[in-house]
Amino acid sequence: MQTVQVRSAKANFSALVEAAERGEPTTITKHGRPAAVMVPVDAARRIYPDKTDFAEFLMAFPGADEFDRDQTPMRSIDL
Repeated sequence: MQTVQVRSAKANFSALVEAAERGEPTTITKHGRPAAVMVPVDAARRIYPDKTDFAEFLMAFPGADEFDRDQTPMRSIDL
């Protein structure tokens, strides 16, 4: 795995993208510490699989209509 500084990554961004297309990940450092990694798309999809949006998640929730509302009376409040 190749390691480059942020400044070098900015200057050689096209080359880093081409390396990622060839399957070569690159670690990008900031102030000498790893800050990010540029990886091929297939590797990123394995790490971060596509997620459904929130509405689809709610619609897919099993037993959504099985909840009963609590019918106990509320306490009184003095205003």
